Amino acid sequence: MTTTAKLAAGKLPHQLLAELLADLPTHDPRLLVGPTVGEDAAVIDFAPGSDTLLVAKTDPITFATDQIGFYAVNVCANDLAVSGATPRFYLPTLLLPASQSDAALARTVFAQIGAACRAIGVVVAGGHSEVTASVQQVVVAGAMLGEVTRARLVQTSGCQPGDIVLLVGSAPVEGVSIIARERRADLLARGWSPQDLDTAAGYLFAPGISVLRPALLAADAQLVTAMHDPTEGGVATALLELATAAGVGLTIDLDAIPITPLAQRLCAEYGLDPLGTISSGALLATAAPGRVDRLLALWAEHGWPAAVIGQVTPADGGLVATRAGRATPLPRFAVDEITKLWA
Repeated sequence: MTTTAKLAAGKLPHQLLAELLADLPTHDPRLLVGPTVGEDAAVIDFAPGSDTLLVAKTDPITFATDQIGFYAVNVCANDLAVSGATPRFYLPTLLLPASQSDAALARTVFAQIGAACRAIGVVVAGGHSEVTASVQQVVVAGAMLGEVTRARLVQTSGCQPGDIVLLVGSAPVEGVSIIARERRADLLARGWSPQDLDTAAGYLFAPGISVLRPALLAADAQLVTAMHDPTEGGVATALLELATAAGVGLTIDLDAIPITPLAQRLCAEYGLDPLGTISSGALLATAAPGRVDRLLALWAEHGWPAAVIGQVTPADGGLVATRAGRATPLPRFAVDEITKLWA
C-alpha cells in the first residue's frame, strides 16, 4: 500500500496495522498480551503474584444506529469473554451529532447501555459524553475491563497444528440485524414482509450477538486452545486473524459454516457475501481432536449449536478452503461487506 492511497472504511489493513503497532510503546513485563493482529483484548498482570489478571478492551460502534447501546456493551463483552475473562466494568464514550440530537436521544442511548450492562452483571464505572459536529450519527466507543484467572486465560494465538476449528452459532447474526434495522423502509419497498424483517431485526437478541455464555463455558472447562470473536470482515476475516495471531495455516470447509436461509436471502438482496459480513453472535474456537466431542456436548447442553468447520495446519500449509469438495482460496475482504449498504 502506498502512502498516498486512500483507506477504505472499516478496519485498517492487517499489514499496515502491524507496522503501526510495531512503533508503539508496548513493552512492559506486566503486559502479557498486547496489541497484536488477531488478539481480541489486552491482558495485564496488574498485581504480580496474584492469580487474577486484568483484561481490557475498547471498541466503537459505527455501523449500527438503532439499539447502539446494546451493540456497544455486548461487542466489548464478547472480546473479553473469548479471553476467558468475566466482564466487570464499562466506560462508554458517547458522541452525539450536533444539530441532530436532543435530550430524548441521549436518554435512549444511556438507557440502552444501562440495560445491557445490567443483563450481564457489568458496572458502568465512568466514561464521557458530548455533542459534536465531528460525527454525523451517534457513535459509542467503550472500554471494558474484566478479570480472568491464569489457568482460564485463552489467547487467539494458542491454537496448534492438528487442532480442530469450530464455530458456535451462525454467520452473520449481527449483519442480519443491522441490514433489517437500517434498511427496513427500502426492504419493505422491495417486497419483503414485515414479519421476515421483524425476525431479522430480532437476530440482535435471538439468537443474539452475545457469545459471553459459550465462551465462558469453554474457558471454564479448559477445553479450547484458542477463541476469537468475528466482527468486522465477518467469519472469513476472523479466520485470517486467528491464523495470523497463531502463526499457523488453516483448512476450512466453507460449506460447513452455518448460515441461516434468512441470512442468505437478506445478504443476497444487497449483494453481500455472508462470510465477509460483520458477525458478532458467532464464536470461533479451536480444540485438540480428543476434546471436540466434549466441547460440542457442553455447548449443546446449554443450548448453543456448534459445527466443525476445519483444521489447523502448519504455517507452510497456508490458508486453504474447500467448497463442494474442491479447493478454493479462503475469501478475503478488504472491508466489511456491510459497508455496501452506504456505498
